[in-house]
Amino acid sequence: MFQRIVVPVDLSDRSIPAVDAAFELARLTNAEVLLLHVIEVIEHVRLDELRPFYDRLEASARRGLQGLSERFDAEDLQVATAVVYGHRTQAIIDFAVARQADLIILASHRIDPDRPGHDWNSISYGSAILSPCAVLLVK
Repeated sequence: MFQRIVVPVDLSDRSIPAVDAAFELARLTNAEVLLLHVIEVIEHVRLDELRPFYDRLEASARRGLQGLSERFDAEDLQVATAVVYGHRTQAIIDFAVARQADLIILASHRIDPDRPGHDWNSISYGSAILSPCAVLLVK
């Protein structure tokens, strides 16, 4: 079924349902789970100009990803973590392509039916539309 699952997380509680879904799928299929955090870069500012700022963000992200990966490790499930820099939607797609993922699991929010089109600019929607592989949106 699925062999490599990418789970982009923002390290908030909102990401937990996506991590939970990946955990359950990994238990059922023995898939490898790749927990991904994207650090959004500030446009028109060179990365090295804000290196101490980005270093703090990356250290915090790595700690958060380590915490999320512990339950996978405890069950002897294949899990890896990654922190990348870029624009979130494109970085998620680029990472999934580079890692030959066959599923992306993302946390998503409910679209407001009274405001059609308003929430279509979300990371989950953009990732689902642009993804070359299957996408599971978890609410």
